[in-house]
Amino acid sequence: MTDRKSLVLGGGGLAGIAWLTGLLAGFEAEGVAVAGTADQVVGTSAGSTVAGQLASGLPLTELYHRQSEPTLQNAELTPDPATVATLTAVWGKLVEETVDPVELRRSVCEMALAAETVSEPARREVIEGRLPRHDWPAWPLTLVAVDAGTAEEVLIDRESGVGLVDAVAASCAVPGIWPPVSVDGSRYVDGGVRSSANADLAEGGRVLVLAPLPDEALTAQVAALEARGAAVLAVTPDEASAAAFGVNPLDPAVRTPAAEAGLAQGRRIAAQVAEVWGR
Repeated sequence: MTDRKSLVLGGGGLAGIAWLTGLLAGFEAEGVAVAGTADQVVGTSAGSTVAGQLASGLPLTELYHRQSEPTLQNAELTPDPATVATLTAVWGKLVEETVDPVELRRSVCEMALAAETVSEPARREVIEGRLPRHDWPAWPLTLVAVDAGTAEEVLIDRESGVGLVDAVAASCAVPGIWPPVSVDGSRYVDGGVRSSANADLAEGGRVLVLAPLPDEALTAQVAALEARGAAVLAVTPDEASAAAFGVNPLDPAVRTPAAEAGLAQGRRIAAQVAEVWGR
């Protein structure tokens, strides 16, 4: 096992952004520095936002307060709860009826391209507001999206020629809720269409996976990493954090409780994280 460290930040809506930020702040409060010490960061959807916020260089305590304190929270669009419920039902049906994962991605991409949503500029303005700075970090960051036209995964980094705001917007483009993101003649949707966490993209010998949402693929991805000799810890929401997410992780109101629950969980498991990650 090498000492190279990979931090994987999974998807999970606004609740996921807040929870991930709380977790990282909780680790740091207990003396476990995860943010800023990774040799590789992989971000998907909510995780891409958190990675983009870490890229700003702001202290984790400040990023945490931007999630936990209502007066500091950025403006967000609120999707219709009925639309979210419908999308969840459609997604579940597609998963049940589709055996081939590639075909499943195609179906989801087709749905995303056909959906009526807010405009791309309106959605981009939200992403701009989420990110304190709009420059790629100096440290290695890979954001995951899916090409809506081909249903193929797209890995975006600072060498891709795509701005950080557009890259985060693409990785966060929840199918059926937010518009696919146009970049250089192609349109992209949420990296969670590939898998919620995309832990298999980790390259390190020490891998910390922070996964806000349940993901059947995660178990197999972790097993594959361990089979090649990596030390892996996958963290998912505990009971209190899951309760804080509520029924709609895209509801802006969940940010404060999800951030607070993440902070508490992070502080409680920091020693466990240190066993894999170090201090």
